[in-house]
Amino acid sequence: MRIPSRLVGAYTWDRSFRLWDTYFALIWLATSVFVLCTDFPGWPVRVTAAALLVPLIPLYVVVGRPILRGDPPDERRALVFLAAMMALFLPSAVLVGETRLMTFALVPPCFMTLRVRWALGAVAVINLVPVAGWALLWWPSDLDVFFNSMFAVVTFVFSAAVGSWIIRIIEQSQERAELIAELDSSRHEAARLSAAHGALAERERMAREIHDTLAQGFTSLLMLVQAVEAELEHDVPQARRHLALMDETARQNLAEARALVAGTAPVDLEGASLPDALRRLAARHEATLEVTGPVRPLPAGPEVVALRSCQEALSNARKHAGSSASVGIGLAYTDASLIVSVRDDGHGFDPPSATDGYGLAGLRARATEVGGTASIRSAPGDGTTVTVQLPVPPVPPLGSST
Repeated sequence: MRIPSRLVGAYTWDRSFRLWDTYFALIWLATSVFVLCTDFPGWPVRVTAAALLVPLIPLYVVVGRPILRGDPPDERRALVFLAAMMALFLPSAVLVGETRLMTFALVPPCFMTLRVRWALGAVAVINLVPVAGWALLWWPSDLDVFFNSMFAVVTFVFSAAVGSWIIRIIEQSQERAELIAELDSSRHEAARLSAAHGALAERERMAREIHDTLAQGFTSLLMLVQAVEAELEHDVPQARRHLALMDETARQNLAEARALVAGTAPVDLEGASLPDALRRLAARHEATLEVTGPVRPLPAGPEVVALRSCQEALSNARKHAGSSASVGIGLAYTDASLIVSVRDDGHGFDPPSATDGYGLAGLRARATEVGGTASIRSAPGDGTTVTVQLPVPPVPPLGSST
């Protein structure tokens, strides 16, 4: 029975060979004792038969054992090894019938190293030839020949059964090894895909964070630079106010960059409530803020999404609504949701035809990550309203412990 070379150490015999070594040694020792202690034939013949068994031990240790542990066993070397074993065993078994006890140690290696048809042929020789040779040499009584022949047939059938069991064990071990290899390969592939997915998700997250913070800050700086250039000639006080706003925006961008590197919460939310953060944001964008509903502390996830969504919507309003458009922010606390909306009365646009890169797509993705929704209502000449609704823990009943 041959084992695929890729299944190194996959079959039962390779797990621990000490048990098999012990079994072989015990069978050899018992056979030698039986041969030497039997009554027939005389002691010179018995000693000769026992002497023929002595080389089996070094032959097994030096040649057989490495072959049996091979994966797969070398069939040609196995045939030579078994032929040498039988060359010593068969004459001894013909001389002394008790030598046939060694059959129990010689049969398993046949099935462990040879193909099934070769193994069955070798087992037939090991079981049947000694009886035929013994009967021709000693001419025992018919009754002895009958009983010995029956014993040989029984041991042959038993050997075939044991060989079938060995083959089933090896095949099951192969199947288990293949399953383990497939499982291991699948686990590595799953780990690789998980790592790749995690890296992609992290890149997308960082892209959204940079777009919603640093990129918008730089856009504000560029717009303020343009405003200052236009105001230096005729409105220096306004230019100075814009320069101060540029300074504040640059510092805000620097703080946001540090927060991104550190993986902390947005700067506007550090030590402040969401309404306070939105008030500062509205002031920087010259927008109004209206808060409705009872304000209460919420988990960081919805608050960050609400802030980032508001930043994105305000940035879009600044870029697309027009310089004369007014912008308003609405923040509503309900029992089980947080709703933030940004509306302007600017130029508007056709949402189905909009291609905004990370903008609107990122806004929707943020809302979806926390189980919320984002909607954009707009039309050319009719302004734009961006609404983000996020699920939040419901308000606990009055009198309940928190």
